[in-house]
Amino acid sequence: MPSTLPDGDPVPPSGDLPEDALDGLGERPFGFYVHVPFCVTRCGYCDFNTYTASELGPGASRDDYAHTAVREVRRARANLGDVDLPVETVFFGGGTPTLLPAADLVRILAAIGEEFGLAHGAEVSTEANPESVDPAYLEELRGGGFNRVSFGMQSAREHVLRVLERAHTPGRPAHAVAEARAAGFEHVNLDLIYSTPGESDDDWRASLAAAIEAGPDHVSAYSLIVEDGTRLAARIRRGELPMPDDDVAADRYLIADAMLAEAGFEWYEVSNWATSEAARCRHNLLYWTGGDWWGVGPGAHSHVGGTRWWNVKHPAAYAQRLAAGVSPAHAREVLTPGDRAVERLMLELRLSAGFPLGELDRPRVVARALADGLLEVEPFKTGRAVLTLRGRLLADALVRDLT
Repeated sequence: MPSTLPDGDPVPPSGDLPEDALDGLGERPFGFYVHVPFCVTRCGYCDFNTYTASELGPGASRDDYAHTAVREVRRARANLGDVDLPVETVFFGGGTPTLLPAADLVRILAAIGEEFGLAHGAEVSTEANPESVDPAYLEELRGGGFNRVSFGMQSAREHVLRVLERAHTPGRPAHAVAEARAAGFEHVNLDLIYSTPGESDDDWRASLAAAIEAGPDHVSAYSLIVEDGTRLAARIRRGELPMPDDDVAADRYLIADAMLAEAGFEWYEVSNWATSEAARCRHNLLYWTGGDWWGVGPGAHSHVGGTRWWNVKHPAAYAQRLAAGVSPAHAREVLTPGDRAVERLMLELRLSAGFPLGELDRPRVVARALADGLLEVEPFKTGRAVLTLRGRLLADALVRDLT
């Protein structure tokens, strides 16, 4: 089942933000995340805020969702005032956004454009399961302003997909990439997962080879995380499947980086590779570099000027609040300068651009990281802390040491 929301401070019914949060609004990059909380089935490893038809219950439906989401877009405009705030990135995630009619996704995007305006060259992305789209659907999205699509491939091996409880057949992601290219999508991503129980090194190499052969210009690869409360966690607890091994995950990461580099992909974030700077996911970069974004949808998180808030989880409660003219926000927190500094380090150090050495206040830790081969030598000479390949494997531990 979906994970629980964090606690936080109450949000006024109006959703008004603290005055400090609005300082500098428009000077930082601004984007929208649109959460579409619907899935045909729940994958065994997933604890995202998503709902199948049997889980949804009364008071919410896919049919009404675009109307409800547009209401929140209008509320965002009211809460943020009349400052000029062109949207640089829009990302539809889930769930499976492409379970909605393409016209519904285009309608939500159009409302964002009407209220805020889209910046010239704005990146507009959607996630999609390979089996949830066809050529006509992709053409409608492209005609409606979408220019990037991210397909959940996960693996090219059928037995691995079965463990993950993924519905598509191994060859379908490649066909989906070809259909997206034919529809005119400029950028296409494939998401992969490694270290699934029962996956071998050869399975992982085959998945990478299939992803590369499909012709995307971006690949994301994530180590499987076993989340409490999921069916996968229950199976591991019962001894039906082994727990993923950290050393195996590290080996799989090294395989991924080598194969992707040989195919012309460059890492720009620890888990993300692109064939060019233009192919990098600008929406994720907005997150990672401290931009502002408004999250539309049940359970969606937002951040503006150091204030973070998150919406109520269930689609029915979300729809009821917006229909009543009140904010759907469940709670919020105002980040302290210390919180923001730690988050900035945690996120920016994972980027290939690295982090300014002059802003790190633990010289002994930094010197040891360089000596241990966790930081690149040449960027270090010019004042940047940039992770080596080994450093990427130990990024989380290094951030802990630095904070």
